Amino acid sequence: MARPDLLSLLIFTPLAGAIVLAFVPGRHVKPIRYAALAIAGVAFILSLLVTMAFDDSRAGFQLVQRVDWIGFFGIQYKVGVDGISLVLVLLTTLLTMVSILASFGPIGTRVKEYMIAFLVLEVGMLGVFLALDLFLFYVFWEVVLVPMYLIIGIWGGVNRVYATIKFVIYTLVGSLLMLVAILAVAWSYQVATGTWMGAFDYEQLVGFDIDPTLQLWAFLGFFLAFAIKVPMWPFHTWLPDAHTEAPTAGSVILAGVLLKLGGYGLIRFNLPLFPDASNDLAWLVIGLSVVGMLYGAIVAIRQPDLKRLIAYSSVSHMGFVTLGIFVFGEQGMQGAIFQMVAHGLITGALFLLVGVIYERTHDRTIARMGGLGSRVPVFATLMVFFSLASAGLPGLAGFVGEFLVLLGAVDFEAILGYIAAFTIVLAAVYLLFMVQNTIFGDVTDFLRGLGSRLTDVDRVEAMTLAPLVVLTVALGLFPALVLDLIALPATEILAIVDAAADAAAETTTGLLP
Repeated sequence: MARPDLLSLLIFTPLAGAIVLAFVPGRHVKPIRYAALAIAGVAFILSLLVTMAFDDSRAGFQLVQRVDWIGFFGIQYKVGVDGISLVLVLLTTLLTMVSILASFGPIGTRVKEYMIAFLVLEVGMLGVFLALDLFLFYVFWEVVLVPMYLIIGIWGGVNRVYATIKFVIYTLVGSLLMLVAILAVAWSYQVATGTWMGAFDYEQLVGFDIDPTLQLWAFLGFFLAFAIKVPMWPFHTWLPDAHTEAPTAGSVILAGVLLKLGGYGLIRFNLPLFPDASNDLAWLVIGLSVVGMLYGAIVAIRQPDLKRLIAYSSVSHMGFVTLGIFVFGEQGMQGAIFQMVAHGLITGALFLLVGVIYERTHDRTIARMGGLGSRVPVFATLMVFFSLASAGLPGLAGFVGEFLVLLGAVDFEAILGYIAAFTIVLAAVYLLFMVQNTIFGDVTDFLRGLGSRLTDVDRVEAMTLAPLVVLTVALGLFPALVLDLIALPATEILAIVDAAADAAAETTTGLLP
């Protein structure tokens, strides 16, 4: 029997650890590093316990915990988990642990503050995936912003201040509009029912008939917040700068988890809360997704910097996610969720590898990296492996999500399938270009001048990459590990959207002469 407070233990264990670390003198760098890693490890173990307690054959949310918070307005501390949130929780706890371990070498200043920021960031990310009260969700959503701002702004690159300000402005504008939409929906519920009880409760609101006009505006308020976080074109311009200036672990968690907050939000909130608006505005989201897929891939081909290339590839890959969500098919939806997990693992690993080479060379220029294969063969092997996984090589995790989205797109509209397939070709172009110009060929004068400083992957770096290699292969060969968890909740959400579309069609038919 699982503890009823298991999800709360998972969410707040990193916070408790951060509070303990705050009282440790900053000069004890090594103990602080290992303590932070241990705390993240405990959170990962707790996420495994949640998985063991989860029954994927049951509909609805499980391990729900509910406590009154602001009683007058019916706001609760309410958390629960379904298959969609579970796979993203597992991804979050794993990548947080990997990111903290990857920070042991590169982060040498203000180590205590850095580790505290990372643990608080984990609290916010886990809370977003588990919150079942809209106001609580918003609180966790905003919690994520502060530690990420600090991680980039303090431990980032030369232009870190510009990157962080841009990141905060984009995110905050979207968040405030989402807050307005949340309050409008809650007020609508209170007016219709005469009580605030349940006005912010996700499960209550899913069955609530929201006025079509309010649905439209609330959909747009939520959508903007999530589109910025994904990020969708044209709201993506903060991402390359944030990735370029962030420390390696910051880029890993940014690509691996933070972008997924937007995709998760679209699935969890936009579709079931505003099904009529979702049907009416699907064309808009699909159009932006297609533009983002093509734009990100084309711009990535021309990037001279490794980090920026991978950042723009994320814009393209996340376009697959939003396309899969809004074609309203089971294959597309499951592919979108699987793609979020696979992208988190693969792109997180690519950013780790860029960090490995940057620590040796203090450079990320592709033209200077030729011939790495003969100097650092283990690094080269891993770079080729994850590049092929990102390109969608069958047998690896990157293939499954893209293939399912492709099938869903073709089923919705054939031309979308052709565009998606062409985008996959473009992905192969920029990834193979990167591999060709960094791994193969003659060793450049720049690398030759580094001499013995250019060393291969060390033990700690290998430990960060090993679980990502294993999972990339395992999910590629056994995709049911994820698909079995997400199938039922994905079907339930699509049923709500389909029912709204059918009702609208019947109404329209009834109005015809």
